[in-house]
Amino acid sequence: MRLAEAPPNPWFSWEYVERNSQDIARYLEQHASLTFQAVVIAFVLALPLGALAHLRPRLAGPVLGVAGVLYTVPSLALFAILAPYTGIGRTTVLIGLVSYALLVLTRNVLVGLQGVDPAVRDAARGMGYGRARLLFSVELPQALPSIIAGLRLATVTTVALVTVGVVVGYGGLGQLMFRGFRSNYHAEIMTATVLCLLLALVCDLVLAGIGRRLTPWARVERPV
Repeated sequence: MRLAEAPPNPWFSWEYVERNSQDIARYLEQHASLTFQAVVIAFVLALPLGALAHLRPRLAGPVLGVAGVLYTVPSLALFAILAPYTGIGRTTVLIGLVSYALLVLTRNVLVGLQGVDPAVRDAARGMGYGRARLLFSVELPQALPSIIAGLRLATVTTVALVTVGVVVGYGGLGQLMFRGFRSNYHAEIMTATVLCLLLALVCDLVLAGIGRRLTPWARVERPV
């Protein structure tokens, strides 16, 4: 008696993509929107925190320390801690993602501000710039390369972390990965993985382009 052949289980299947295009589009949109919202909220928090740590060096240690503690909490544990208070779904995942992006962004803001050439500061002070004007008109623009680098790193990291949100039922493309692992369907796992990589790549390229537009002075000309 011949044993029945196992059903095909390819790593790539265009038929799967066509058959599940609505699910894929929905989870991809969820993944992208979570990433965007988390990075924007984290940046809005990190910019004043980094500036405060720069203006008041005594606060740099505590600010980075608190952000570092949040960053070191395992994602699964953090979602489990938040779930009883914030519920199952988007809010819980968003809080966790913001917590993880906060350290990277705050640190890069602070490093960028601290790295401004002292001669540039002295020149601005000589022209009568006060502390607030110096920060907003001179130091922050000069710190943009470091800030953009932090945004790129935080965004790519967040794209990866969104998938962990599946533990509270809101993980974007992680939902497809989990479904694929549960059914042992390779194409579903690989499709979600490739889309995560593409999303991270697109976000990184967009931010890199924005950074080049905002910091033309940071471009290094190649020797002829």
